[in-house]
Amino acid sequence: MTSAASPRKTAFRLVRWLIVAVAALILLPYLIAPLYRVVDPVSTLMLGRWILGKRVERTVVPLERLAPVLPRTVIASEDARFCTHRGIDLIEMRAAMDDAEDITDIRGGSTISQQLAKNLFLWPGRSFIRKGLELPLALWIDLVLPKRRILEIYLNVAEWGPNGEFGVEAGARKAFNKSAKDLSPAEAGLLAAVLPNPRRRSAMQPRPGVRHIAGIVQARAARAKSIDACLKG
Repeated sequence: MTSAASPRKTAFRLVRWLIVAVAALILLPYLIAPLYRVVDPVSTLMLGRWILGKRVERTVVPLERLAPVLPRTVIASEDARFCTHRGIDLIEMRAAMDDAEDITDIRGGSTISQQLAKNLFLWPGRSFIRKGLELPLALWIDLVLPKRRILEIYLNVAEWGPNGEFGVEAGARKAFNKSAKDLSPAEAGLLAAVLPNPRRRSAMQPRPGVRHIAGIVQARAARAKSIDACLKG
């Protein structure tokens, strides 16, 4: 009786510890996110590259040391309602879902807060599990961090090049051999245009499609100067 009960107790104990470990792993980002008001984080992609011994280039740059047109251009390109939503843009999400046959076909609809949640705590790819973890994290990030800080972190952790370039400073130096504080509106448009896929799109040698997108984004940013108000510290 005792010998039969012992393996069973051990199994229950293992299951219990597994549940506790999974719960702790899920809750950890919620505990860490408020610290990012003052701590500069790294992304899961950056960590993965470091572990594998791959190149990572990143220089953290405060928002006030970027060309003023750049944050506005990225918002105009990635998340036009960034200043008014609370982490999730239901209008864009519904439109993206209406245009998709299943979760793997969804394009767009992700806010900057959602992309930041993915970059800091989750993994690339599309799945119901990842999206289910991403949405509440985006709401929490928007609750505990100011809009200015959310964008600042995003600009400093986003992948911006094909060979381990992370953050807009590394992206600007790779593409234009200049600091992000010296970017022109056209250059800011090109950097914003490659953000969705910096491994296949190039701001240094942009194809016609990238130039076209950059022109559209540049025009949107020029009309969206009201964005600057929500980024004031």
